[in-house]
Amino acid sequence: MSSHFETIANREKGLHKSLTAGQMAMIAIGGAIGTGLFLGSGFAIGIAGPSVLISYAIGGLIALLLMGCLAEMTVAHPTSGSFGAYAEHYIGPWAGFLVRYAYWACMVLGVGTEVTAVGVYMAYWFPSAPQWIWVLLFSAALVAVNVMSVKSFGFVEYWFSTIKIAAIVGFILIGAYVVFGSRPAGVGLDNYTARGGFFPKGAWGTWVAVVVAIFSYLSIEMIAVAAGEAQDPERAVTRAFRATIVRLVVFYLASIFLMLAIVPWNAASADKSPFVKVMEIIGIPGAAAVINFVVLVAALSAMNSLLYISTRMMFSLSRAGHAAERFGRVSASGVPVDALALSCAGIAVATLVSVIAPQESFGLMMAISMFGAMFTWFMIFMTHAFFRRAWVAQGNAPLSFRMWGFPWLTLLGAALMLAVLVTTYFTPMFRLTLIVGVPFLLALLAIYWLRYRPQQAQRAVDPAASPMRN
Repeated sequence: MSSHFETIANREKGLHKSLTAGQMAMIAIGGAIGTGLFLGSGFAIGIAGPSVLISYAIGGLIALLLMGCLAEMTVAHPTSGSFGAYAEHYIGPWAGFLVRYAYWACMVLGVGTEVTAVGVYMAYWFPSAPQWIWVLLFSAALVAVNVMSVKSFGFVEYWFSTIKIAAIVGFILIGAYVVFGSRPAGVGLDNYTARGGFFPKGAWGTWVAVVVAIFSYLSIEMIAVAAGEAQDPERAVTRAFRATIVRLVVFYLASIFLMLAIVPWNAASADKSPFVKVMEIIGIPGAAAVINFVVLVAALSAMNSLLYISTRMMFSLSRAGHAAERFGRVSASGVPVDALALSCAGIAVATLVSVIAPQESFGLMMAISMFGAMFTWFMIFMTHAFFRRAWVAQGNAPLSFRMWGFPWLTLLGAALMLAVLVTTYFTPMFRLTLIVGVPFLLALLAIYWLRYRPQQAQRAVDPAASPMRN
């Protein structure tokens, strides 16, 4: 580790290293198996039809490449600033500033997306109750969990994720029996070619659905941020990388494969989870309510993870001198409470949107929140290209985990992410992603150039001016 990166890592000290390797793996899975699979899959199926399987496979490939790049950098530099700190060190301070703020904003709005989905799920049992009641109720509970300690967050997330995994495995087993065993009328592989064939929306529909697939996989990168509070970062990251990728691809592809064989693709929508629709069609007494409970837990789990990750990113921004000093302070239990309070802004946005446009709230929140995460994924690939060259040039020993196929697979991941970002502009459902995202990014760049770049120059002259808050 270079002396400059040691400075970055030292200024982020103060958090408690309490997360076990098992909790780390569950945190990564918990963030990625949420609304994207249980509710967003309905969007994707409606866009692509049965060929959505290809869409999710492409998204899974991009996620696999990303995790390879990120795992290598995290093994070298485990810190809560993670890819923001890596971009700062290996590309430049401006890159670290952009990545951290773009990602923080995305995670904050992502919290709103998940809590909006909670309102949709609760409508299954309480159709007449306004969504904003559930937004406020569940938000208060999860904020309380995050205030206590990172250990309590890890405990709750572990069990949230355990419930989700058990439910998905159960769904796959039941679905496989229905499709290949009992075979009731209207269920079977014929649904893949009926109603317009395997590509009813053409190749373009298949590609556009990759946008939703990427949204579904978003948050797997949070394992790198959590590494800053892990008991054994190197072991935890490598174990979580392998477990997360295998489980995600199997869970996503197997679930959607069975879903498409049971529910006609043109019956999928976002008013209700496709998983619930499958159980309703199968007709198992009470099964639809159970699945609705599971997808509710999934949304709460993802929201819990997003609150955690947005809080740590704001903490990192503060310690870098790019946000108010109070957001870098930690409580006696090692929690940046002020940063957590600020990161609850997405809940306020979600509450407002759910009141103004309850039917369109999920789609709007998803489109707006995607830009920061997609930009961050693109920058992770670019940072890895700079990282590997610098690591080798400095004569460092090979790491225990190395991204394969460098530089070609790293550049392939960057190119695919750039293509997905551009695609959002040509898709009415996601046009807001770039319309809102690009001006936001330019505004951040202007703020850095006018306010923080002069401070950076001062620190280069006087290292004592660097923020080193404990």
